[in-house]
Amino acid sequence: MRDISGERVEQAVESCAALLRTVADRDWTAARAGRLDWNCRDTAHHVADDLAAYAGNLAGRAREKYVPFEIALQDGVDNADLIHIIETTGAILTATIRTTPPEVRAFHPYPFRSANREGFAAMGVAEVILHTHDIAEGLGVAYEPPAALPEFVLTRIFPDVQPGPDHWRTLLWATGRGDLPGREPVTEWRWHNNLVLSTERLTLQGVTPASAADLSVGGDGGFAWVVGGPYAGTREAAGMVLKAREAGVHRPEFGLFVLVRKEDGLAVGGMGFHGAPDEEGRAEVGYDLVEGARGRGYASEALTALSEWALARDDVHALRATVEAANLPSQAVATRAGYARAPQEEPEEPDLEEQDTDGTLQLYIRQ
Repeated sequence: MRDISGERVEQAVESCAALLRTVADRDWTAARAGRLDWNCRDTAHHVADDLAAYAGNLAGRAREKYVPFEIALQDGVDNADLIHIIETTGAILTATIRTTPPEVRAFHPYPFRSANREGFAAMGVAEVILHTHDIAEGLGVAYEPPAALPEFVLTRIFPDVQPGPDHWRTLLWATGRGDLPGREPVTEWRWHNNLVLSTERLTLQGVTPASAADLSVGGDGGFAWVVGGPYAGTREAAGMVLKAREAGVHRPEFGLFVLVRKEDGLAVGGMGFHGAPDEEGRAEVGYDLVEGARGRGYASEALTALSEWALARDDVHALRATVEAANLPSQAVATRAGYARAPQEEPEEPDLEEQDTDGTLQLYIRQ
């Protein structure tokens, strides 16, 4: 899966500049930008400011807060100048994305306090095309970006949004800018960068819908894999992510994670949940490793971290792993991570007392 993040930022800025040039002779201060409280000039300034901020955070490897700077316009800056500023800050973000290694993450507050280069690209594209739409609406002209741009945004930072009739209308609806038949209007929204968990030797990197789609059809999902990867279970889990998203029930933090080795940046396996927790706070986990990476404790290390993260939440009370009875190494992985057979003397949880069937064992860990 080739990284197209830089290309998409370029396309978004080109699309924005092309639209703004058609209305550069208008008074942008006299028109409110769509449903925003800003006028069109302030909104264009905001676009440039965001592009610069994203580039600064990523280049500066911000950790705990935004890099504290913003763009101040000089006296006499007209609309044509402002368009040029957007193009310039867009070029800076594009260059930063293209020169930043894929494993680098930098600060962004929502929802897990960091994003990688693909996340910053998607946020930049979202700011550009959505605020170009706002400006166009305020000035009474039509605007629609190339279809690849809203698709890029939705499949990177809106993983919980169920696909709609087309990408652009779905993105407008998801950000409170339009309606979709059969769906309630959106009044509050946030985009959703992927979750990454760290262990001593690994990072567990949450898989986006774009990555899942590539994995499910035989691609690498944007990861560099050790020889033999990814394994079949990871591809099947990627398909589960897509089905959940199509059904509108995907919660990305309870999806698929790829296990990436810190020492060389190579992916060694997949791990994750079979879905969100049920009403009783129970969820099922699954995992696999590329054959050449087995026997080194990676799976137990990752499962321990993932289980601790999940059980620290208020909405998770128990996790289950279904393991083939004949697969002793897989049983050992779960056991080392704290999983065990359910005690038979727990009548208040009868589902945990079910006899193992089909040659499998049910192992559990609780808060």
